[in-house]
Amino acid sequence: MAEWYIKELSKLTNVTVRTLHHYDKINLLKPSLRRPNGYRLYTEKDLVKLQQILALKFFGFELSQIQTLLKQQIDMETHFHAQSRLLQEKADALVEAKKTLELALDEYKSQKSFPWKKIIDLIEVYQMTQQLERAWVKEIFNSEELKQFANFEKELPTRFTLEEKKNFEETWAHLVSEFQKNLKTDPTSEIGIALAKKCMDHVNLLYGKKYAHLRTKIFEKGWGEGKHLDDYGLTPEIVSWLGKACDAYWQKRIYAILNQVDTNPIKLWNELLDDMYGEDQERRNELYEIAKKDTIISQKAKDWLAKIHR
Repeated sequence: MAEWYIKELSKLTNVTVRTLHHYDKINLLKPSLRRPNGYRLYTEKDLVKLQQILALKFFGFELSQIQTLLKQQIDMETHFHAQSRLLQEKADALVEAKKTLELALDEYKSQKSFPWKKIIDLIEVYQMTQQLERAWVKEIFNSEELKQFANFEKELPTRFTLEEKKNFEETWAHLVSEFQKNLKTDPTSEIGIALAKKCMDHVNLLYGKKYAHLRTKIFEKGWGEGKHLDDYGLTPEIVSWLGKACDAYWQKRIYAILNQVDTNPIKLWNELLDDMYGEDQERRNELYEIAKKDTIISQKAKDWLAKIHR
């Protein structure tokens, strides 16, 4: 069996003598053998343990964590999965820092001064995104959408006063009450469509064209799948009814515009797309494809759509 003095092990593993002494001092790695003359020797078992320590350090584990992992023989797979997620978060943070720095350098080239306000804003958005990673919206948004949602929340205080925010919340509570009262009413009726219009007008006031795609995903992947309805005063029954009412509202609005293509209602059509999908071009194109297959829509209207979607 091979044995090494500390200097020999240091040379073999490229770990400094000082580091090995430190590991010995904190009881992380002690030489297994001691000669009659007092000199201590590391064994092959010690070498394997040192290699494990070096591997765990490479993966970002702290020495105290390594000591616990090796001493208690804890399930490595679970900890490796957790550490893998941590390293990914650190990697994402470095990528975001690099992007922020590049934006600052680009502006410096043109302005000859660093845009500290913009840098601070970007950092704040990143920190908010990290907080959202631990919130319920992470269940429905991808990483880019989380960043956009963080931007959306950061902008809210500059868009609305406290009084406007209060009025918005009171109006929403009143709308929810109206939805509840009309659950036995046909959601495709004039009453249902009118309430759907009020709902969409109200919500679009909050999200606007810029963030309409986030609103749509909250509707579909959040409310539609029963996630955190209590936060909005909703129930699965209200969401189901409201979904049908909104579908009827959009359908009525679409048909009304396409029934007047002789007047070239391009402005009305673009307003509709803005209200439905904002800047989400993919969803806009999907609506066009659906309209092409709709048997209720006239060929004249379909030809008009094909012309404006070239």
